[in-house]
Amino acid sequence: MSYTKNKLINNALNRSYALTDYNIHNDIHKRHEFKKQTILDDESLTENEKSEAIRILTKTYDLAKLLFNEGTKRICENCNQECLAITFCEYCVRNYLKAKFSNWTSGNVIIDNLIQECGFSEIYTAGWINGHFIEWDFEEQQLKRYGDCYVVLKKLENVENANQNWIEEAKSHLNISNKWSDIVQCFGLTQNPSK
Repeated sequence: MSYTKNKLINNALNRSYALTDYNIHNDIHKRHEFKKQTILDDESLTENEKSEAIRILTKTYDLAKLLFNEGTKRICENCNQECLAITFCEYCVRNYLKAKFSNWTSGNVIIDNLIQECGFSEIYTAGWINGHFIEWDFEEQQLKRYGDCYVVLKKLENVENANQNWIEEAKSHLNISNKWSDIVQCFGLTQNPSK
């Protein structure tokens, strides 16, 4: 795909996101349908460009459906499981990864060992009442919170023995996750209240 065509599609996608009124389109399904209709109504795009833009929207929609565990399920034609995604089956992907996992390597022994050590930490989900800070309210002179949201908590072992490398890694993840939204957001570190 040429740069110009790609830019046209990206502009149309950005426009569909910018035009979405979250008060009217108040769930992921309504937002997806509105964005899709906005693309279909866009006269600056050819039919092929509209198809490509809708394909990109649908991939994003699939990820949101899985993230929030919402939506109409379908029966996968391959594994016969009920799946949420439209463009793939999350169960087929998981089974594929499980089957290939024992043969996988990054090609770097140090990274492989790190993944093995960190990959089996205890992970929990929790509801964060009021959520993280999202913006500054100039009139009220205070930070506004995002609202209730779900978060992932990862229990780290041997933190008492953490060295400078561990601390630098934690800081790097915090910095990176706050710059790129595709990475799981890191809102900070906290102490286990039971210890």
